Order: sequence, then structure tokens, then C-alpha cells
Amino acid sequence: MRLTTKQIITRIGETDQLFLQGNSPELALERADLRLQLVTLSQVRQEQVHFLQEAIVLLEQSRVEFEEMPLSLYINLSLHLAKAYMIFFELTKENRYAIITQQIMKPMVNYGHGDILFFLAYAYASNKEPSLTRHWLSKYAKTKEFDLELLQQHPAFEDYRSLDWFKTILKSRMH
Repeated sequence: MRLTTKQIITRIGETDQLFLQGNSPELALERADLRLQLVTLSQVRQEQVHFLQEAIVLLEQSRVEFEEMPLSLYINLSLHLAKAYMIFFELTKENRYAIITQQIMKPMVNYGHGDILFFLAYAYASNKEPSLTRHWLSKYAKTKEFDLELLQQHPAFEDYRSLDWFKTILKSRMH
């Protein structure tokens, strides 16, 4: 169930109060995620930028502030951070946000999580780098996180849909 704007704002207030009592990586993730939800609901660019900036600060800080956390939580924080930067890219079309996403995700490739590979492909596609887009999509297609529908519909891959290698990736997962 998707929360309404009012419910999200209420929950932000609650989580901000919890933060004053003590922070945790889980709380930081929830606080950032709520702000990312507001970005998608807002139609005002200035609001979107504000909430994106808040989410990025929360996620960046939590990745370095807590020395020990489960790897899955660290990956989740990092994926949310990549998502925030790519939303920033979509809003501004500034390549630096896609490059930042690449810098966040590349050192994490060895964790074997498909969404890391997806964000790398997305960032390289956004920067118009077809060979690296192909490389990361090929790796992504071999993971359990592979989402055929997402790949078929995501606007970042529009320029690649007619290419043979892209069709081959899709066909490899249709069966």
C-alpha cells in the first residue's frame, strides 16, 4: 500500500523524533526512503531537490557513521543512495550524478547483488556509454534480481532496445 503525502510527512516527523533519541542505520534508511517517496509525489522541482538533498545526506552519513552493520543493510543504503542520485540525474540531466552513481556502485560489484549491476547499467546508459551499458546489463541478466519488465520499460534503455545485443539479453530471460 502506498502512503499518502500526509502519512509520509507524519512518519517523517515520527522518525525525526526517533533520531533525536538515537540513530541507527535502519532508521536512517527509513528516514531517507520517506524523503524519496516525497520526491516522487511532489510536482514542484524545488521540493524534489530539497528532499533529494536530505535523503542523500542521510544515506551518505549512515554509510560512514556506523562501522558495523549487516552487509544487506549496507547494500540497501547504497542502492537507495544510487536511486537518489539517479533521480537527481533525471531531474537535472547533469552527468555528474550518473558518475557519482557509478562511483558508489562499482566497488560493490563483488557482493553479487543484481540491483548493483542494474544501477551501473542505468548510470552508464544515462551517460551514453553503450559498451559499459551492455557489459553491466549482461551481468545483470544472470542474476536472480533481474526484472524483465523493468528492463523493457525503463526509459534509460530506450536507445538500446533496437540493438541485437539488447534483444539477445531480453530473449535469454524470456524463457
